[in-house]
Parts: sequence; structure tokens; C-alpha cells
Amino acid sequence: MSAKIDANAMYAVFEMPSSDGVYNEKFAAYFRALGRKRPLLFLTFAPKAAGTFFRQAAMEALGGGCLVRFTHVQGGRDGTPYLPNFIGAYLDAERSPTVGHLHMQALPANRNFLDMFGIKPVIMLRDIPDMLASYWDMLDTDPVARADGLNCLIPHDFLSLSREEKADFMIDIVAPWYVSYFATWKTYHDDAPQTVCVLRYDEFQNDTAGALFRALRHAGFHTPRARCEAAITKVWGDRAKFRFNKGVGGRGREYFSPAHLERLARMLALYKQLEPWTRELIGGSSTPTIRLAS
Repeated sequence: MSAKIDANAMYAVFEMPSSDGVYNEKFAAYFRALGRKRPLLFLTFAPKAAGTFFRQAAMEALGGGCLVRFTHVQGGRDGTPYLPNFIGAYLDAERSPTVGHLHMQALPANRNFLDMFGIKPVIMLRDIPDMLASYWDMLDTDPVARADGLNCLIPHDFLSLSREEKADFMIDIVAPWYVSYFATWKTYHDDAPQTVCVLRYDEFQNDTAGALFRALRHAGFHTPRARCEAAITKVWGDRAKFRFNKGVGGRGREYFSPAHLERLARMLALYKQLEPWTRELIGGSSTPTIRLAS
């Protein structure tokens, strides 16, 4: 990093925002000015929504983009924006085009943070049972994933659990994070549709370069579609290295019973704002019909 840390940056790092992440106007104006210095592709995909593959393709399309870890630590997976890393990225005049990838909910403090810099995030809408199936596969094979968890502690004996016990754990413990994640982003998108770019996994599968092109344009990059197509072609052969699992729709039905899916549907039904997305999040025509008591 060759960022020139000025006095404003030094003071800003130690300035305490309000409990919901709002800074006083003096510092907010400074952060807004930083945000206008350069575009930034900020992917806030949920785990197992092709985010690692997508960010690699984006860096390739940007001609050698720079991946920045925008959270303080990665352990636990649910990221919170870390101010010093953002300041450094904006002040580094020699930095390559910047890409960030953070498993982040759009909770109020996080929204205020992004709005302060003028960042326009990109999310991926995907069937939750399919993501849980892919996450389950990763827990079965990757000790680092088991150590990280997803805002939860993975049982130390996860590998020895029965298939039914693993399915229960994924639905009862892991799935609530996904439901809350999409509920927060649906609210943010409803409030600011021009700010939040919502990609859909089936469209991504059918036109991968088109999804990448749309994300980059949303973030403020003027990257030709042909370069996006070339980037996808180049990265596709190494997709397994970038944690691109099966990418097959409907796999969740092989992992979870109708009772499991009904429990998941009940969680989704608690958030009324999710109704327009529910069929996509629970698997299209096989969505259980859930009615909560009034």
C-alpha cells in the first residue's frame, strides 16, 4: 500500500460514530469525498453464492484488480466494514481497481457505513437450500470452514454426526443467518433500489459474463462486455480453486426433507418484506405453503 495518510484520516480513524454507525457531518463529508475518488466493486454475497469465483473474474476483467480485505478479521464469516482498510484503499493513488468481498448483512450500521462512502453493493439471490447443501459439503471437507463457522460454532464432532443430525444443524443453526441476511438486503433494496444491485443465480448461470458486466457497471466501472466474457473464460477452468462447488439448482432437495424445508419456509415467512423473493429463496414451485397464525 502506498496510501498517504493525512491528518484528516488519522483523526477519522479515532472518531467514534453513533451506535448505529453515523458520523458527525464534518467526518461524514470527508468520507463522502474519499468515496468519490475511485469506483469500488463491493460484493456482499452470502457464502456459497459463487462469490469467490465472481470476485476473481471481476479482478481479471478489471485488468488485474486488487482484492482488499475490508473487514478487520475473517473468522466467523459475517463481516463488518473496517474503517482503516477503506480509508487506505481510497487514499492509495497507485492501487489497482479495487474489489471487496464480504459476507455482510445489511444491518443499519453497515448500511450507514456504505451510504457514507457512496458504495453501491452487489448481492446474489440464490436458493437457500442449495447454498446450505454446498455449505454442508464444505464443512464435510474443509477444516478451515469448520473452524470459521457462520456466526455460530460448528460442533467439534460434526464429521461424526448422522446425516439427519447434520441436516438439523444446517436448518436450525446456519439457515437463520441466511434468512436474516436476505431480509436485511431486501429492506435495503426496497429503500434504495439504485444503490443495491441484485443478481440472480439462475441468470448468472445462463449468462455469467452478463452478470459480471452488470455488477461492474453498477459499481462505476466502464468495462467492455467482451472483457467480461474473456475473464469468465479464463477463470472458468480454475473454478474449483475458487470454491465453485456444483452450481446445480435443486441440490438442496437431496439434502433436506420436506419437514426441513417447511421449517425454513416458516423462518422466511416471519419477514414480510421477503414475500417477493420467497419462491426464489426456497426453490421455486416446490415452495411449501406456510401461513402464520395472526
